[in-house]
Amino acid sequence: MPRPFQQIDVFSRSPYQGNPVAVVLDGSGLDPEEMQRFARWTNLSETTFILPPTSSDADYRVRIFTPGAELAFAGHPTLGTCHAWLTTRPPAERGDVVVQECGAGLVPVRRTADGLAFAAPPLRRSGPVKEALVQRIGTALGIARDDIVAAEWADNGPGWIAVLLDSAEAVLALQPGIVDLHLGVLGPYPPESTETFEVRAFFPVNGTTREDPVTGSLNASVAQWLLRTGRASAPYTAG
Repeated sequence: MPRPFQQIDVFSRSPYQGNPVAVVLDGSGLDPEEMQRFARWTNLSETTFILPPTSSDADYRVRIFTPGAELAFAGHPTLGTCHAWLTTRPPAERGDVVVQECGAGLVPVRRTADGLAFAAPPLRRSGPVKEALVQRIGTALGIARDDIVAAEWADNGPGWIAVLLDSAEAVLALQPGIVDLHLGVLGPYPPESTETFEVRAFFPVNGTTREDPVTGSLNASVAQWLLRTGRASAPYTAG
């Protein structure tokens, strides 16, 4: 059965410089195994499938798959899926706020002059990371334990652990080995810089380490951590 499909380049105004997501515009009738097989074939960080909502408060439901597993929520797939869904609607039905239903619940996506923006869902897991795991993270990142200023769970679906280093320069210098966790590593820029933090996302795919150019779910959860602990004030800019 032919199904409409789009590939959306998210977080970029220039073609092929953003974070791509595959969107199947009608996933009705597909079982999870078929969805997973297709996501493995696209070999993108995420593939999404649009379905009729089960909540009367939602405009559509989405299931999100990496090549190896299903996610309750992910950032750039949320924006890319909403963009693709809007292309299927007549202009009169394109409201200022679209409500997406996903494993993390209902996620409002707002249309703005600068593009789409989603409301960060609640964290599924937060709080400190055990010392043994922090040491393991340092080894995976190829840095000393003392280089890690702080680490905290910042999981809104994928399983992120946020790792704070002392500078953006230290974050940019990272050359991680094989990671088996979803790691978001960030460090502050000097006060005179146009950016506030450098943020990099590392995660495992089939025994290798992959890095996203921009990761919406990570930036959303990191923002909650930084604002709650007073390490940042809104608005700020992530590089």
